[in-house]
Amino acid sequence: MIRSYVLASLAFVVACKAAEPPQVALLLSTLQEERYQKDLKYFEEHAREVGVSTLTLAADNDNAKQLAQVEDALTKGARVLVIQPTDSKTAAQYVRLAHERGARVIAYDRAIISPELDYYVSHDSYRVGVLQAQAALEATGHKGRYVILAGQSGHSVATEITRGYKDTLAPYIAKGDVEIVLEQNHSAWSPEQAQRTVEDALTRTGGKLDAILANNSGMARGAVQAVTAAGTAHVFIAGADADAANVNFVCQGKQTIEVLKDIQPLAKTAVDVAKQLLDGSAPKAPATIALAGKPVPVAAVRVEVVRPETVKPLLVDTGFLAASEIPACASKLAQAR
Repeated sequence: MIRSYVLASLAFVVACKAAEPPQVALLLSTLQEERYQKDLKYFEEHAREVGVSTLTLAADNDNAKQLAQVEDALTKGARVLVIQPTDSKTAAQYVRLAHERGARVIAYDRAIISPELDYYVSHDSYRVGVLQAQAALEATGHKGRYVILAGQSGHSVATEITRGYKDTLAPYIAKGDVEIVLEQNHSAWSPEQAQRTVEDALTRTGGKLDAILANNSGMARGAVQAVTAAGTAHVFIAGADADAANVNFVCQGKQTIEVLKDIQPLAKTAVDVAKQLLDGSAPKAPATIALAGKPVPVAAVRVEVVRPETVKPLLVDTGFLAASEIPACASKLAQAR
């Protein structure tokens, strides 16, 4: 499905825009996770709506491949690069290359650690961590044994979500009410690695865990599998991205919450900022973020907690997921009509 969609999208670019160079290149780190298909879809749709020609490529989480794609996009004439970096620090060289060729750079979804970055469009990752930790504290009576499943080491989104956890939990850790039994980064945000981390934590504690905070949906699925296999009941589990499988888990009671990082407003905001940069205007900046010691304009897209009772308004009514993708939520959807 992913491959066919990517091929179809690239075929569209080749067939419809061969006569003109791409104005904007969307360079994604990967298309291997469910949510990034949505990024691609919404970005290209809105670009067509505002009359911006695009080129879209994915790097399979490979730094060398993404560098080659940056060079390729610039050679093809792209004037704005919208980059989801494979590595936030390595991507600083992409900004230098682009500026040398007169192009601008928007970091998409993940930060690029460069003082020369033109703009950053992302979800409010810190808020994701805060929402998960607040819900965990409420569910556990503000005490218990917690596990933190962090994403790729050095990844800006993983860092910010985890910072949100720690700032929220800090007063309870200081009082000795909350114990972080295990905190672990996971390469490529691996669900399988996350499952093994939770299995290890269950072994260390004799199966007595109270909450598991996962930086994304995939790792939360690993946690659900580990907890289910161990037969451990009443463990709070939180994920983020609202993948269909996880939303089904939430409705089944296997997982407690997901945090929705809505893709459409993220992708549309990136296109709108790119269009303004193409037109030579300065995009409005709701806020700034310090990257490599310099404030960079940032648009932080809102995030929301998904529970069984909010599946319909947040996911189905907005078109984020179809009701057919979340059959476990059918009764909740029927009640909400």
